[in-house]
Amino acid sequence: MTQPPHSTDPQTPTVPGAPGAVVQQRDCLLIRGDWVLAHYRRLKADIDRLQDQTSGQIHHGDLSGLGRIDTAGAALLAELLGAKALVRLSDNTPGLPRETCALLHAVATAMADRSAPHRPTIHPLIAALNITGQRTEQLYQLLTLLLGFIGQTLAALAYNLPRPKRWRVTSLVSAVQDTGLNALPIVALLTFLVGAVVAFLGATVLEDFGATIYTVNLVAFSFLREFGVLLAAILLAGRTASSFTAHIGAMKVNEELDAIRTLGLSPIELLVLPRVLAMMISLPILTFVGMISGMIGGAAVCALVLDISPGQFLAILERDIALKHLLVGLGKAPVFAFLIAVIGCLEGFKVSGSAQSVGEHTTSSVVQSIFMVILLDSTAALFFMEMGW
Repeated sequence: MTQPPHSTDPQTPTVPGAPGAVVQQRDCLLIRGDWVLAHYRRLKADIDRLQDQTSGQIHHGDLSGLGRIDTAGAALLAELLGAKALVRLSDNTPGLPRETCALLHAVATAMADRSAPHRPTIHPLIAALNITGQRTEQLYQLLTLLLGFIGQTLAALAYNLPRPKRWRVTSLVSAVQDTGLNALPIVALLTFLVGAVVAFLGATVLEDFGATIYTVNLVAFSFLREFGVLLAAILLAGRTASSFTAHIGAMKVNEELDAIRTLGLSPIELLVLPRVLAMMISLPILTFVGMISGMIGGAAVCALVLDISPGQFLAILERDIALKHLLVGLGKAPVFAFLIAVIGCLEGFKVSGSAQSVGEHTTSSVVQSIFMVILLDSTAALFFMEMGW
């Protein structure tokens, strides 16, 4: 209940120019003082507090003590009493100035016309199905946009490859250095450590069966077919796809893409193709380095823990591991590289023009790239298993 000092008694006359106030007397609200914009914040807080206390059960009102009022105050009264009740009170209050009545009528009519329609309660199952449908539609739109952008990229690539004069050699070499050479140390270190972990786990499990010698086969198969290309692709998805999105997104925020189009140049030819080709060159190289580093990590564990010498490790590799496993791993690298680069560039073009949008699409490019890499890798693993490759 809000009751200012000057209106402790509801029957006390209103002091001219006094701030507006609401006094609750049983089920009746006494409106006192000036309801103008200068007092809007305090009056709004009092009304919210009063509505919480009364749970919206207001039956009567008294406007006899109302002083000056403007549009802001009239809107508050319409919110407090209701549009219809405000019109009725203004007509039934003796001594209320004609201008005040006209203002209250106008504001109440306007607020009654734009009152929000009643929303029926939605069953939780229907709401869940609605959300599922929305997510499915968003996924469909995302895949459609991605396929369209892939088509544009392939069309530009097919147009530029037979025309060496249009090649962006400098941009390609710079992108290869950024995506491949600079990422080489972290890929080699990570795969070395993962190879050591895989060898430790394999030795722990196989030791119970007296078959620790097959730790060599486990490390070789896992890195040649899966871990080498998968770890390198995930690292590039987090490191390079985000870089592509942030770079192109910043160019769009700065309106550099519009300037490129104004000069008659194609952003896909200028920005996308060098990055896509650089990724398709870098990822197979990083995959091969990851395979070798992972097997070196496994060989180190075999030599230190299992007493399998490096010479014996290489002899088992030569005897038991076929060349097709290396080709399977390397064959997936260009496909992963193409998708990672295309997704990173597409998210950069989707930036809407603010720093927050750049951050959101950078995060989205990393998530989408990693998801697509893992999805395609699992699909390829099932396909190769059924084909016996």
